[in-house]
Amino acid sequence: MKGIIYPGMLLCFLCIFGFESSKGPKDQEAPVKVKLVTTHGEIVLKLYDETPLHRDNFIKIIRDSVLDGVLFHRVIEEFMIQGGDTDSKYAQRGDTLGSADLPYSVEAEIRPELFHKKGVIGAARGNTPDRVSSSSQFYIVQGKILNDSLLDRAETRINGWLAEYYIKREPEYRAKLDSLKTAIEVEDMDTFARLNTEFEALAKEYKGFETYKIPEAHREVYRTLGGTPHLDQNYTVFGEVVSGLSVVDTIAGVDTDSMDRPMLDVRILKAEVLK
Repeated sequence: MKGIIYPGMLLCFLCIFGFESSKGPKDQEAPVKVKLVTTHGEIVLKLYDETPLHRDNFIKIIRDSVLDGVLFHRVIEEFMIQGGDTDSKYAQRGDTLGSADLPYSVEAEIRPELFHKKGVIGAARGNTPDRVSSSSQFYIVQGKILNDSLLDRAETRINGWLAEYYIKREPEYRAKLDSLKTAIEVEDMDTFARLNTEFEALAKEYKGFETYKIPEAHREVYRTLGGTPHLDQNYTVFGEVVSGLSVVDTIAGVDTDSMDRPMLDVRILKAEVLK
């Protein structure tokens, strides 16, 4: 899904001359928070230190005003709201959005403890073999509450994508993978589709990796708070909403067209890093 994005920490320390503090370990620095002021209200996000590349990149694009004026161009209720397309600032009604970002990508930082519960922010990406993230496009999960049957189904989808990822790393398929990468670079979509279909078929029989099981602690969150578990371990999660989750719900519920674009533009008026 790219159609499915990075802050720096201030290093502060307390030097006490001549003796060790009796107050125990020094307090860790608080996570960086950012605010998105939208046409539907404010959303405050805490960025994870566990994903420093994405954290720092998100801070950078906010400070560079990249997100000021962009649309939430893809909105799917009970799934997610997506923004950050750099072409969306001046998009007209009917324009196709979802492919524009800055001319670089961010290395994947997929962590087993970070999952797609309601309110997390994740990095959009294309269908690239190395799962690198878009430089500017991101999504905020709305999701829904799921039972164990639906979670089992999500687990199957997760492992299907993981099988595709791992099989592309096998030496015997290197030539095929190189051809796939070339097709992406030159935008040869016919060749890309053909090779991707071949990899999908191979992945269905592939057993060369440890299958993923959704941890019980994650399942309990999905059963109570909700989320979109089928994205786990395939997209980078790099923060979560700490204020304004109702704004996410409101945006997710707007009327959309056949391309999932809101009928009335939903815009990020201003993005800022909070001190």
